[in-house]
This record gives sequence, structure tokens and C-alpha cells, in this order.
Amino acid sequence: MAESTRLVDLVQADIDAFLDDRAPLLLSIGEDLAPFVDYSRDLLRGGKRFRALFCYWGWQAVTGRSTGFDPLPEEHGSPDLHAVVHAAGALELFHAAALVHDDIIDNSDLRRGIMAAHKRFESLHSDGAWTGSAGDFGRSAGMLLGDLLLVWSDELFDGGLRALSSVAAGEAARLEFNRMRTEVTMGQYLDLLEERAWRSYPEADLLGRAHRVIVYKSAKYSIQAPLAIGAALGGGSQEQLSVLRDFGLPLGIAYQLRDDLLGVFGDPETTGKPSGDDLREGKRTVLIALARTKLPGNARSLLDELLGDPELTAQQISVLQASIRDSGAVDQVERIIDHNVKLAIAAIADAPLSAASRQQLVRLADTVSKRSA
Repeated sequence: MAESTRLVDLVQADIDAFLDDRAPLLLSIGEDLAPFVDYSRDLLRGGKRFRALFCYWGWQAVTGRSTGFDPLPEEHGSPDLHAVVHAAGALELFHAAALVHDDIIDNSDLRRGIMAAHKRFESLHSDGAWTGSAGDFGRSAGMLLGDLLLVWSDELFDGGLRALSSVAAGEAARLEFNRMRTEVTMGQYLDLLEERAWRSYPEADLLGRAHRVIVYKSAKYSIQAPLAIGAALGGGSQEQLSVLRDFGLPLGIAYQLRDDLLGVFGDPETTGKPSGDDLREGKRTVLIALARTKLPGNARSLLDELLGDPELTAQQISVLQASIRDSGAVDQVERIIDHNVKLAIAAIADAPLSAASRQQLVRLADTVSKRSA
């Protein structure tokens, strides 16, 4: 655990240094660009750093390069470790960009317990009594912040590749990074599509379509791709990358299923988002698809009627939560999570990976599947 904690500290320091380096350019254009730096810093100080951790342990899995960061000066001086830290930071920047865009798409007010970026820009407009719509300004400026974070993510990733000792490993890692960006962008569209077009598809297809959203919007991007990127940076073999993908996909599915439960039943004090937020946003998740198959007709009609109403009251949220829980869908999702975690752990049991990394990946599997935020 100490090694993971130290990695998180290094990634945070790397992100801070990167933003320190970019801030003068923005401020040289105009002092009124300061919010882009400030909001980026605030967003990037939070989070669980799972993507950074899986990237690092993917690298460790194929290299077994070290057992820790002590002595720090020598280890931190390693060009390949620099590359991994930069790549891990780039994944966090990419994730921040996705969160900014996601909050605009979902019209979310909060992120990690603070005002979402587009709502902060909206407040700037309102506080300044500027002309036009504050909401339009906030969404437009938020989109630009997300775009800027995407650009910065690519710059930081390229900085890592330049520090890498192997050109071939860098090329392989770049391919993994590019594939991840395409998959998660299309996964986001699939999520949006299911919210709006679900009535256009046969009832029997809805569960499979919800599962497809999980795979491409979250499972690959949250765990499988970071592992593959880290392993590629370490020059991993095709067999090693295949094993890590076999571990990462089911664990990524378990990760998102837990997220779906938290989106409906999570404690706002822990999640940093309002209780039942996924219900207001109309998320057509596996949880909802399973509940619909189990609910009687009148209860299912009520779920369909209320799901996606941004003005849902606390009482309506409570009614929907009780209906979903009573359907047995929550217990079924818990069983699916447990099944996928077991699949993930079995995939690396006898894999050609470093022993320390296998142990750490098992610990991370427990953490991501049982988290409360």
C-alpha cells in the first residue's frame, strides 16, 4: 500500500507541476483566463486515482522494476518511472476532461462535493451581471475547459513517451491511449443514446444494451485501458497484455456496477453528488434494466414515467429507490459484481506477471468493487 500511496503523491506533484508550467501561458493571454487554471486545479486535487494506480501496476506487472520508491532519489530519477508517472497523470487529466463534459451532458450541479465546472462559469456570469444567458455561457465555457484538459492530457502523455527508454514501447502505449479515447467517447454517446432512444428497441435488448454502455463508457476506460497502457510502457508481451485485459474488463464491469448502485443509493456526504442523481438524469443502467424485468406492470410504468425527471422530489426518489430495492435488482447486481471480481482474480492467478503486482491487483480489485464513493 505504501508504494501505491507514494505513486499517488508523485502523480499529484506531476499534475501540479504541469499546471504550474501551463498557467503563465494562459495568464499572458489575459488575466480573465485564471478560472481555467483554478478550476483545473480544484478538479484535479480530488478523486481516487484508480486509473493512475492501474497504469502503474500494469507497468510493474510486466517489469517487476522495483518493490517501492525507496530510496526515492534514485527511483524517481528513473526515466521509465518518469514516463509512467507522466502517463498516469495524463490519464487523470483525461478523466477530468471527461467529467467536465459528462457534467454538462447530464446537467449535473455537483462534482466531488463542489460545484461542477460549468456551474462555476455560470456563477461567474451571474455575479458579473454579464449580458445573455448565464446557463449558455456556463455550458460553453465548460466545454472549452474540457477541451483544454484533453489537449493538456495529450501533452503530458507525450512528455512521458519522450522520457521512455524504448521507442517501441512508447508506440505501443500510444496505440492503447488512442484506442481508449475513441472507445470512451463512443461509450458516452451510447449512454446518451440509451437515455433518449430506449423505447425504440425491443424490451429483450435493453439489458444487453445497458451492458454495452458499461463496457465502453467505463470498464475499458477505467481499468482495462490504464493497465494495458502501463504494460505497454513496460514493453509487456502480448500474452501479458492479454492477461491484464482479461483481468481489467470484468473488474471494470464490477467497478461501474458499483458506481450505478452508488448513483441511486449513495450517501451524498460520501459520493459528493446528490442522492438518486442517476434517477434524475435518467440513466438506463444494468440496475434499471434488471429492475424493469422484475417489477409488476404498474410499478414499471411509474419507474419509466419518473426516471429522467430533473425535478424529482426527495419523496419520489425514495419511492423509486424502494421499488428498485424491492424488485431484487440490487441483490442481483451485487451477485454480478461478485462474479466479475472472481473472474478478474482468476485471470491473473497463474499469470506471467510479477508476484508483487498480482497481490496489489487483488487488493485493488477488492477496493474498487466495495467502495462507497
